Formats: sequence, C-alpha cells, structure tokens
Amino acid sequence: MISPSMRLRWYKRKDVQEAIVEAAKDKEIAVKFGDKGFGKRPEVIKHPKDVLEFAKQGATSFHCSEELWDNPLNIVTGMRHKELNDLRIGWDLILDLDCPALEFSQVTAHVLIEALKYYGIHNFSVKFSGNHGFHIGVPFESFPEKVIGTPTKDLFPEGPRKIAAFLQNRSRSILSEMMLERYALKVISEKVGKPVSELLVNGKFDPYKVVDVDTILIAPRHLYRMPYSFNEKSGLVSVPIDPLEILSFDKSSARFNRVVVKKKFLERKKGFEGEARKLFIQAFDLASEEDVKKVAVTGIKAKVSKDSFERISVKIPEEFFPPCIKKGLKGLVDGRKRFLFILINFLSSVSWSFEEIEKLLFEWNERNDEPLRESVIRGQLNHKRGKDPVLPPNCDNKGYMVGMQICNPDNFCKKIKNPVNYAVFKFKQSNLFKKDYKKINAKKESNSVRG
Repeated sequence: MISPSMRLRWYKRKDVQEAIVEAAKDKEIAVKFGDKGFGKRPEVIKHPKDVLEFAKQGATSFHCSEELWDNPLNIVTGMRHKELNDLRIGWDLILDLDCPALEFSQVTAHVLIEALKYYGIHNFSVKFSGNHGFHIGVPFESFPEKVIGTPTKDLFPEGPRKIAAFLQNRSRSILSEMMLERYALKVISEKVGKPVSELLVNGKFDPYKVVDVDTILIAPRHLYRMPYSFNEKSGLVSVPIDPLEILSFDKSSARFNRVVVKKKFLERKKGFEGEARKLFIQAFDLASEEDVKKVAVTGIKAKVSKDSFERISVKIPEEFFPPCIKKGLKGLVDGRKRFLFILINFLSSVSWSFEEIEKLLFEWNERNDEPLRESVIRGQLNHKRGKDPVLPPNCDNKGYMVGMQICNPDNFCKKIKNPVNYAVFKFKQSNLFKKDYKKINAKKESNSVRG
C-alpha cells in the first residue's frame, strides 16, 4: 500500500527526518524494507540524511527500542541479562494497544490516560500506531531513580510488564462500563470477530478480551513503530496526537499528504524525576505475580478430565515432549517464572510424580541465565502439591510460548492445541506406549481375576 513515490516523498521531508532523528536518540533502531523484512540489528539514526538514505534503499518503516542505551551499536544478540543492564541507561514505558476495531482502542486509550493522571503523571504522550491501535508513552525522565532498592534502569522488562498489568487490572471495571454504555455486547462481538462467550470471564464482560495490551508480552530489545513512520499494512503514518482528541480521532488524518509534523512523542524535557513514583510504588507493591497471571492466563485453568488420565496413566518420557518445552528446558534468559508455571502444569499432566517434577525443575533452573531463587520454585511446587492436574496454557496463548519466543513448531504442532496433547499423541504412537499399555492391561486383568 506504500508506493515508492509515496515513500520517497514522505521521507524526503526535512521535518519528518528531524522528527525521526530526535526520536532515535539513544535508541536501537530497526529498519523495515517492505516484504523483505527488517535490516540488520542493531542500527542507529543520528542524522537526517540517514533517514533519506534508508528510504532510497527501500525502507518503508522505522522502529525503535523502548530501552535507552549508552551505545546501541555495542548490543550483541544473545547477551546475558547483566550485560544488557550494563549497557542500558533507561527505558520508556510504552503501553501498546491493539484491537481489530479502532474505536475500542480509542476508549481504552482514554481510560488508561485517565489512570495515568490519577497516579499523578502528566508528562505522557499518545500516538496512533498507524493501523488499529495507539501507543501511550511515559519517558524515563519521569521515573524514580530506584524501585524496591533496584536502579529503575535495570527493571526491564519486568517493570513495564508489572505496570501494564497493574493499570489493566485497575481500569478493567471502568473500561467495561464505558464500552457497554457505548456498544451492545453483541455489537462488540461482531466488530472484533469473537463469540460473546470468549469476551466473558466469570459471566462478566472483560474489555481486555477485546483490546490487547502488548506491553505485557515484551522482552528485552522490544521494538515499536517510530513516530512519523509509515505502517505497511494501512499505508498510514504513525502520528502523535493530542490526548484530548483521542476519542474524536479520525485515522484519515494520518494519510501522509495530510500529516503536519508538529507534535512530539515522549517529550523528555517536560517531565521531572519521580513524577511516576506513585505509580511505580503501587504497581510493584500491589501488582503481585497473580496480577500478571490474571491478565494473561484468565480462562486457561480447565482441569484435565478423568478419562484423559485413564488413557495415559504412565509417565511420558522427555523424548516425546513438544519443541517449546524442550527449548525452554535448555535454560532461559527471560520468562523463567512463566516457564516454571508452564512446566509444573505440563509435567503433572503427563503423569510425572511430584519427586520427578521437583528434580527436573532444579536441574532446569541451573541452566537458566540467572537461576530463580529456590524459595520461588518450592513455593510453586507446594502450591500444586496434592491438587488435580491443570493443563498448561494453550499454544495460541500469546503470553506464554509465543511471547517467550520458545514456540518453535514442527509439522506435528499444527495438529494440536496444547503442549500436553502433543506429548500424549506422540507417546501413544510409539512402541514404548504399546509395551506399557500391555503391562497395564495385564495388571488390570490379573487384579480382576483375583477379585
């Protein structure tokens, strides 16, 4: 939807070049070249002519990191958490909202902006993503220097995750009321292409089943579309807008030939250190790990039926585990607590004993970039002790395998919905299962004769 002439006309504009250069300061940049995908990373943009040069090479859009770096070019893929912390000088809070229906993103953005104001934050900015959503940004300059005794710059990505989850949970009821005042539930369902049943949690409408807040899924070196950059899908520009105009925003104003470059996204000089202190304290003190789980896990805790366990009553060996579980077991840099949650539920669902699960968890933990505290693992284990098995999240749950970047599907994955299904089906096809099945049946027959 972006012709070469459109692209060059837009990125030749001096005001566009200067706006992109300003937004690129201390940021890692990734340049997208249409259908060819992204160019090399890390990249930087320091001069207006850099923007034009990339455009001449076929650049369609520019993306930048949420993190601020001492020197982005020193970043190397595969760096450990501590190495990234040494390079990172800060990070901006970017609430990334997306929904198939723009009007629901507008209402959500409005409510979250009011929530930021409630917590004393006034230095925030908003921009249209260029398609179906909005980015709400709070600059690092507004953050407290430390949170829970840790330099705030080192609290990435857990910091934005906790804050996003906290704001989401605190705004849920207000947002639900506001949406239902404007639209009937059936209309909402039709606009987003989901049945009404999928929009309910415990019988109540959950607006965050309609609007995604992608911030919760972020990982180190996460990128977002830069202000005044094209969006390839829509051909529109990701343009900063006045927060007061969010509900009346008309995306036709984002057509490249109508955009006037005047507003900035993330105005650093307007903030003052500690403006976001109240929000950080509330989020870190009150948004427990359960807050994050409720956002991403709601609705997945369906118990495995008794029948499914009668079919597989023996321990399924590791060789039959799905690719995502095998990859996670090699050790993780990020997402360790989420994988711990996944792993305990997965192993208990494939008939591993409590002792076997405990042994594997501690072996896995030693392979992590930074091992979890022993108390965290034992706490999760004790919580599950004696309870019925629960399926791990489904494969399409973006907060888990996909969001953690351990989803590495093989040809069999497309046939299943849950990691447990994969292991069960693979095991049932094996000779090992046939042998165990015969033993189990023989034992049952023997007990029946004795009875």
